[in-house]
Amino acid sequence: MKACPDEAERLVETYSDLILRLSLSWVRSSHDAQDICQTVLLKRLEYTGTFPAPEAERAWIVRVTINTCKNLRRSFWRRNVVGMECVADPVAPEPEPGGLLEELRHLPDRDREVLLLRYYMGYDAQEIAALLGIGTDAVRMRLSRARRRLKQKLEEDGYEPSAQ
Repeated sequence: MKACPDEAERLVETYSDLILRLSLSWVRSSHDAQDICQTVLLKRLEYTGTFPAPEAERAWIVRVTINTCKNLRRSFWRRNVVGMECVADPVAPEPEPGGLLEELRHLPDRDREVLLLRYYMGYDAQEIAALLGIGTDAVRMRLSRARRRLKQKLEEDGYEPSAQ
């Protein structure tokens, strides 16, 4: 089936920012994130199924993005090739040491995944459970564990929460 240009434009306008940000948090490379964005959008254009609601399509996009990121991180070439950062100065500034983004990147994948889906993407526990194929209680446990680990790492680095 050939997708019409209007559909491609709609997908790019609706989901490209979401895909880029989510994949950048996983692969930490803007070039890889752009490749993943292109791959996910092409997969969606090739997908012939329909979605009952825009939320279902968004969930599909998020799940495919995460899976594509995981596949890239597991790939042989990714593990056995020297990155461009070893050759030239990085174009984008690195996150500040000890900052929230830097600490989030150092969390295990399972912890980072639920925190990103909950606080960055705005999904609730039931939606995350459906996306990850796990129970709602497991999502709540992972969120609790991830928040605790992130708080501990931030406190070790001297972060003091502001009084509210």
